[in-house]
Amino acid sequence: MKLKQFSFRKPIISTSIIIVSLILVVFLYNIYSQKRDEFSTVKNKLNVLVNVLNYINEDYFEPVELNKLMDGAINGVLDELDPHSVYIPAEELKEIDEQFKGEFQGIGIEFDILNGNLTVIAPVADSPSEHVGLLSGDQIIKIDGKDAFGITKEGVFKALRGKKGSKVTVTIRRIGTTEPFDVTIIRDNIPLYSVRTAIMIDGQTGYIWLTRFSATSLYEVKSAMSELSQKGMQRLVLDLRNNSGGLLTQAAEISNLFIAKSDTIVYTRGKRKELEQVFMADPRKGDNGFPLVVLVNRGSASASEIVAGAVQDLDRGIIVGETTFGKGLVQIQISLSDGSAIRITIAQYYTPSGRLIQREYENGHDYEYYSDMFIENRETVVDSLKKLRPKHFTRNGRVVYGGGGITPDVLSAWKSEITTETQLLITDPNRPLFNWASKYAQSIKTDFTSFENFNTSWALSDELYEEFLSFPLSEKIEFNRSIIGNDTKYIKTRIKAQIAATLWGRDEYYQIMLPTDNQVVTAINSFKDIVE
Repeated sequence: MKLKQFSFRKPIISTSIIIVSLILVVFLYNIYSQKRDEFSTVKNKLNVLVNVLNYINEDYFEPVELNKLMDGAINGVLDELDPHSVYIPAEELKEIDEQFKGEFQGIGIEFDILNGNLTVIAPVADSPSEHVGLLSGDQIIKIDGKDAFGITKEGVFKALRGKKGSKVTVTIRRIGTTEPFDVTIIRDNIPLYSVRTAIMIDGQTGYIWLTRFSATSLYEVKSAMSELSQKGMQRLVLDLRNNSGGLLTQAAEISNLFIAKSDTIVYTRGKRKELEQVFMADPRKGDNGFPLVVLVNRGSASASEIVAGAVQDLDRGIIVGETTFGKGLVQIQISLSDGSAIRITIAQYYTPSGRLIQREYENGHDYEYYSDMFIENRETVVDSLKKLRPKHFTRNGRVVYGGGGITPDVLSAWKSEITTETQLLITDPNRPLFNWASKYAQSIKTDFTSFENFNTSWALSDELYEEFLSFPLSEKIEFNRSIIGNDTKYIKTRIKAQIAATLWGRDEYYQIMLPTDNQVVTAINSFKDIVE
């Protein structure tokens, strides 16, 4: 039986090897025509590769998938380059493209599977789910008449995503209603918003949390700034923490929003001159009429570092937080014939003062490259080595350092003031805080005329707090009450924020929670250091 299976596969794999060989001939010709001294080495190695595939085909003890072998070979080649040059299989490419385009098609909900139930965490703003009135805490118990209990997250994507204009009927179980009811939703384009929230922290301070640089980011940031200006914004905190980057053009355009003079925003250098770029600020697009603080951390990378570097080098504002990731390599994505793609590095980023953003790496050591971000006392280590890095100067003559990442003007490491026990309780996969707060919110939703009225006049009483503490126990979620007692104030604030999110939305949630974020507090206090 093994022999029959082997002989059946042999012609297919042999044919594939012949095709690979023909492709290699073309590749070798290109190498030969450009650099003859490299021709011999490459030719020999490619011949070895073909021989290896042939031996595997002939002698390996069980059938093999040539597809997987070749994917592994491609990944092996790219692993010898920098950590950001990667191979993207066809099945992964669609999801990545959706993230950069900033939209997909479906019904638009943030969800989780709680005790086997598909639960709406929040409808996406301006989505079909919001339009039909789905609420935070709703349970979707059927999808097109099929029981949804125990559905996986992959199953949710498959069932609820679909072409624009197509319909799906979901059966909803809602807190406060006696019977489940059906809702028919027409799928549409669902925006993947880059701006997570844009609010006024106080009477004069605007806050924008930008989570990615996608095709819609410039429009979103401009819209957010316009709305905040109408609400009285006199100064702005731009939060780029954990923003891992995205489109270079969007980073340059968003930087330009804050720069009202003709100057360099960012430039790139690479092997080929035609791939090098210089992005200049257009004074007509910029506004420097308000103080600016950019908040960053070790998860701020690439496009985030372009914005932070431009603001710092041009003395437009100050940078607060932690030293950024240090990703200063420019990639282009090249589509391949089978629907896959490669993303290869073609250049390096430089800030206006000439700083190289990219930190050091060793080819093939990706684990060390990424795990370096989580070393203990990272800021102390980075600061101790700062004087060994290249020195540069801002437009006003301040010293800044190159060699990787953006070092903040005001250091503020993130600190969690709550105990591990409390953290485990509020992040339990069964979401006890969310479930209790969502249910309680329904009982008071007619008690307040507005969020402002709720925020200024309502607080969680000790009696209600005791009621909440009983809820996780009823769900068999164990916790040490004496330990979490140290965090009573924080837990009460978190519950209040979740109630606000259920009744009004995510902006109101952050309105309550941001004052508990020590880095945001430092950012606000840092405005006094800005000389106007």
